[in-house]
Amino acid sequence: VQLQASGGGLVQAGGSLELSCAASGNIFKIRLMGWYRQAPGKERELVAVMSTDGSAGYANSVKGRSTISMEIAKSTVYFQMNSLKAEDTAVYYCYVADGGAGTIRDFWGQGTLVTVSS
Repeated sequence: VQLQASGGGLVQAGGSLELSCAASGNIFKIRLMGWYRQAPGKERELVAVMSTDGSAGYANSVKGRSTISMEIAKSTVYFQMNSLKAEDTAVYYCYVADGGAGTIRDFWGQGTLVTVSS
């Protein structure tokens, strides 16, 4: 499974961010799609994740100012965040969990840098 992300770049503080990620290749059955991020000197952390049944979860740091959505038919996940802060600066990684019962595998995108300027 290959993941192609788009979006990101340089954003002003207080601005908004839109990311998208499309999965392709040998997809069996997507279970989850989402986004993680890794800031300089910090560990990778969950930002938002969505199940194919529509349920979603968000990190406390982005809750209330972000939205994750998915187009299952296109195997694409979207992430939109408002009111960006300097601490949102990080490399954002697309994530997919794919597979059947007992054979779920994780896949990661190459990462897209988001820099929030003050």
